[in-house]
Amino acid sequence: MNIQDTAIPGVKILEMRIFRDDRGQFQETYNERRFHEAGLPVDWKQDNVSYSRKNVVRGLHYQLVQPQAKLVRVLAGAVLDVAVDLRKSSPTFGKHVSAEISAENGLAIYIPAGFAHGFAVLSETACFTYKVADFYEPSGDRTLLWNDPALGISWPVPAENAIISAKDLQGKPWSVAEVFP
Repeated sequence: MNIQDTAIPGVKILEMRIFRDDRGQFQETYNERRFHEAGLPVDWKQDNVSYSRKNVVRGLHYQLVQPQAKLVRVLAGAVLDVAVDLRKSSPTFGKHVSAEISAENGLAIYIPAGFAHGFAVLSETACFTYKVADFYEPSGDRTLLWNDPALGISWPVPAENAIISAKDLQGKPWSVAEVFP
């Protein structure tokens, strides 16, 4: 496993080796021992999968109650993945990082608790999976407005073409978002 730092300390891009041959490919997506040796969390509570079509944008989601660290990857297709630092005490508060992750490149992203997270589907369809370090808690569920200009996120999907859920359309602008201490 190769671990790359991003512009925001704590957010990591993980490259797991892919074994390809004429039958297809094989990739180990999680190994507790290797994660422990790398200083990454190994106590995951829940696995989630979403299937989406091109131009779907999901997020930017976070939980104030039971904040969730996430390990995200794409099993089929490609997405632009985005993490926004909501930790008020962080020197990168309000900043974001993004990376294209796909089934082809096999990359995963580790996002610590205290971040809003979302992604935009770049391929015709995408199967997106993520491990979370705590359980979903509806009372803590929050959404940051995905296309708030104050965040400066360069989404690959124009707003007029984006497919957004009713919940995500009600996301709070950065100026009034609830954040972490």
